[in-house]
Amino acid sequence: MGKKKVAKKFNEETINDSKSVSTAINEKTSRVIKHKIENGCIYIQASFNNTIMTVTDDKGNVITWLSAGSIGFSGPKKATPFAASRVAEAIAEKIKRSGPFNIRIFVRGIGKGRDSAVRSLAAQGFNILSIKDITPVPHNGPKPPKVRRV
Repeated sequence: MGKKKVAKKFNEETINDSKSVSTAINEKTSRVIKHKIENGCIYIQASFNNTIMTVTDDKGNVITWLSAGSIGFSGPKKATPFAASRVAEAIAEKIKRSGPFNIRIFVRGIGKGRDSAVRSLAAQGFNILSIKDITPVPHNGPKPPKVRRV
């Protein structure tokens, strides 16, 4: 047996006041002012398992992101060039109205979808300012194994 709930009686004025406050708050939050963004960056992370694209403005604030898995691809199909091109098309649809229109592309990773994602973005009509590969490169490699003692 749990605790018994005690119902409190409210008069009609209190209920009406609470409704008016909640609608005012909802009206304030529903009015989101979207600014047009001229310049931005698109980061493409192409791994062996997935392709993730992130759109930011010049300051680095994330506008939107999308991955092959969030579109509906599953399993090994997420890492295909076809999935990467679909992600690029979906990103273009998302940012069609607000921008950015002049973009810099940063590609990271060695997955199969990196080239097709860049080509799909170019076909969507964006003004591509630069394409840069920011894949991390190991400079000294892993630690060698211990010397075998017999």
